[in-house]
Amino acid sequence: MSDPLASLRSQIDALDDEILERLNARARLARQIGELKNDASGDTAKVAIYRPEREAQVLRRLKAANPGPLSGEAVARLFREVMSACLALEKPLSIACLGPHGTFSEAAAIKQFGHAASVNPHATIDDVFRAVESGADDYGVVPVENSTEGAVGRTLDLMTGTSLTVCGEVVLRIQQHLMRIADATGAVERVYSHAQSLAQCHEWLNRELAGAQRIPVASNAEAARHAAEDTGSAAIAGELAAERYGLAIAHRNIEDEPNNTTRFWVLGRHAAGRSGQDKTSLIVGARNQPGAVHELLGPLSRHGVSMTRLESRPARTGLWEYVFFVDIEGHRDDPGVSAALAELETLAAFVRVLGAYPVAVL
Repeated sequence: MSDPLASLRSQIDALDDEILERLNARARLARQIGELKNDASGDTAKVAIYRPEREAQVLRRLKAANPGPLSGEAVARLFREVMSACLALEKPLSIACLGPHGTFSEAAAIKQFGHAASVNPHATIDDVFRAVESGADDYGVVPVENSTEGAVGRTLDLMTGTSLTVCGEVVLRIQQHLMRIADATGAVERVYSHAQSLAQCHEWLNRELAGAQRIPVASNAEAARHAAEDTGSAAIAGELAAERYGLAIAHRNIEDEPNNTTRFWVLGRHAAGRSGQDKTSLIVGARNQPGAVHELLGPLSRHGVSMTRLESRPARTGLWEYVFFVDIEGHRDDPGVSAALAELETLAAFVRVLGAYPVAVL
């Protein structure tokens, strides 16, 4: 009498062998593409191995074609790792992010580039910009806005003076966990976390740890490091931080807003092409005259371009002047967007496109 379990396992083994063969066939094709790029350019250093628009197209196609039972998100995650490993055959990518290890920025970098990329944490957002500008790292991943706490001002301020281009975006669901040393049994006397995370968990802390001191630190990973050194302390951070610092998660998902999400920009030294579902980010300076801001919105409306974000920031001139960070639907090379930008340049004090890039694949 045949063993049903053994039969199923045998079928899985056969499929695993087939998957292995297909993965290596894909890797060989990816390597050939890399060789063609190098031959065409004549300069390996100038070849853009990472093409965010192509990756976005592949992931969207696979999610749309997926019959299940794997979820679309699971399919995207698996194929992101496949593409990451294939890219590493062409050229291992070096990715700068806000550190130390265990931050949400590192999690966003891994989500975008996979585990085959080398993720290098830096002490500040300024350092991430410098690492990519200097060529020490190939790309940078920086937070730009949170659905609960709003814009990340430092990132926006640095974008006004950098030569870098936004070539991608990552949207990361922020799940905040309370973590501490695994065998700690006493009361939690101190809670370490980044100021934004403390704010995002304000009501939970009031309800569950009202007597604990709340101590803001530079990053959630730094908070986890503090908690790993003291049985009377806990940290609020993501799961990656718990893994990095050997902490046990005492309470999961303690954020006050269940849909708390952070958006990150991918910074590089080259532009992204059109993927078919894109976004363009720009900085606009309004002239100092009545109705100037309203006038700036006219070109977008006239050319049928939808604006998804408008954020004002001080122009840093000390004269109470402001610039506006704008996100619009479509790629800068799309005819309607291109026409709207050309008209906008005639009306604004200045216009600078920060980048056109694929909408994040969730």
